[in-house]
Order: sequence, then structure tokens, then C-alpha cells
Amino acid sequence: MASSCGCPPDKGRLAAKLVGMLWFGVSCALLLYFLHCCDFGITESFSSSRDDVPLGTVRYGERNGTVTGAIGDGKRRKRSAGDRAEVEGLIKEKEWKGARRLPHALIIGVKKGGTRALLEFLRLHPDIRALGAEPHFFDRHYARGLTWYRSMMPKALDGQIVMEKTPRYFVSAETPARVRAMSRDVKLIVVVRDPVTRAISDYTQIASKTPGISSFESLAFKNRSWGQVDSLWSPLYIGLYAQHLERWLTFFPLSQIHFVHGERLVSDPAFELGRVQDFLGLERIITDKHFYFNKTKGFPCLKKAEGSAEPHCLGKTKGRTHVHVNPDVIHKLRDFYRPHNLRFYQMTGMDFGWK
Repeated sequence: MASSCGCPPDKGRLAAKLVGMLWFGVSCALLLYFLHCCDFGITESFSSSRDDVPLGTVRYGERNGTVTGAIGDGKRRKRSAGDRAEVEGLIKEKEWKGARRLPHALIIGVKKGGTRALLEFLRLHPDIRALGAEPHFFDRHYARGLTWYRSMMPKALDGQIVMEKTPRYFVSAETPARVRAMSRDVKLIVVVRDPVTRAISDYTQIASKTPGISSFESLAFKNRSWGQVDSLWSPLYIGLYAQHLERWLTFFPLSQIHFVHGERLVSDPAFELGRVQDFLGLERIITDKHFYFNKTKGFPCLKKAEGSAEPHCLGKTKGRTHVHVNPDVIHKLRDFYRPHNLRFYQMTGMDFGWK
């Protein structure tokens, strides 16, 4: 029977195996190390692209709910978790377009007093968001409800004042109670003007849209004679300011109603706009630097309108030439309005200086 070999193993071959195994282990360790470094570098690069932003000053352009950033010196730093939250907040701020709210202020009158001019001037203020059209909610569309009314308003940021103008509100009997039901804190603005001049301006506008209309002189008096003034004729009725104000004072204190001097809005718009900004609790941003006087129209215009770098005047219907009215009729109307004007001066504590 053959016996098994008892020779010792080959030492050279064993050493080669050990060296191979050692190099394999080292290679695996190096591979794992490089993979770890690469992964860390990629992660760090991605983190830097999100968190390392140029240092600078951030400014909020609140007029239209947008955010603008001013880049500084371009240096970078590692932002903390709090800084990242700030950046994410700014991104959300950019995407947020504001919310629709019920108005905080109303321009309630009067027709042909200068309400359109006042609204256009106020829209220059970054803290005012104003509806351009007249919604006539409280006098014509009240049945549609406050949800519909809110949907008509422009979007605004927190802290901005939402407002609209509908001149007919001041003379509409049912409007004061309806406005009060919406908000007891709403601020009310009334632009008033010499009632005789205002009536002629009102008639001029009506006549431009109504061919063949009777003369101002015949419509201003009952029975179309030059006897008793027809105070219910709309152009004259609107000028009974004290009578209309009395209704509003039943629901709102005088401190919540601001009166704009219509004539002075033309001759010194910056002064009147300053008073309105004070009434609304706003910084006086709109000043005389925003206006220039257009000699052709006889009316102040804006050097730069809202959202534009170009000068802007009101439409061609504003500042139009009034129809000629017999001087005797004007004299009779001034006599008619005199006691009403004096009562209005007493109620408001202001002397408007109408003849």
C-alpha cells in the first residue's frame, strides 16, 4: 500500500498568496476611501450651490407684491439653517402675489369734483392699492354680496391700504348704512368743489353724451322758467353737500371723513395729497416733485404715472371747456347755495371760500 507524502508545503508559493491578499485588502481600502471622498465632495458642492449666496441688501418692492434684491460685493459665506430659512422665505415672498381684501378707504364723492385725479395721484404711493374702475357696489350691486365686492379689489400685501372710488356713494341715501355694515373703521374721503361750477361741469359732461338736451338754464329751474331752483335736478342736487353729509354723520364720526378742497387739488395738488396721506396714516411720499402744470388743460399732470416712466395727464374728458351759462343764472344759483355752503362749512369746520 502506498503511503501519503509528508513533505512540508512550498514556502514561496505561500508567501506569494499572502502578498496578493495584502495588496487586495489595501486596494479595497483605497477604493472605499476615494468613493467616500468623491461622495463628500459632490454633497458639499450641492450644498454650497444652495446655501452659499452673495452677501447683499434685500429690499422689498411692496407696490405690486414683488421682491427685489440688491447684490453686494459678491463675497460668499456658509449660511446657517436660519439663513436658509430666510432665503426660502424670500423665494416664497417672490411667488406670493398678495390677497384680495375689502377696502380700508373709500373715495365716496363727489362727481366732477376731482375724484379721478385724486385716485390717480394716490396710486403713486407704494402703500396704496386702488381699484381703477368704479364698482358701484353699495349703490347698484349690493345684492351681489361682499364676496363679489372683495373679488373686485386689487391684490395687496399686508400693511397696504386697499381703496376704491365711486362718487355716487356720497349722495346715495342707502349707502352710509351699507358701508357701516361692511366696516365701522373704514376711512371716507370726499372731494368737494364750488357747487355751481361743479353743476356746470356735470351738465357739460351730460350734454356731450346727450345730443339735443335742453339748456342748462331751462333745466336748473322748475317749470323751465327762471323762478324756483329745481334742487332735485341731479347736477344741482349733488351740490347740497350739508344735506348729504348729515346722512353720513349718522353712521360715522366726522374724524373718519376727510374733505379734499377740489379747487386746491388743482392749484396745489401736493398740499392736498399731503393731507390725504396724513389722514390715511401714510408717510408723505407723494410731493410736489411728482407734478407739473399743463397749461393747455389747465390741470396738474403727473411727471411719471404709476408703472411708467412717461408723463401722464388725465383723459381728454377732464378739463374740458364748460358750456356757457347765462351770468344771471349763475348769480341766482350762488344765492341758492349760499346758506347750504355756510352750513357745510360749520359741519366740517372748514371754509372753502366759495362765493
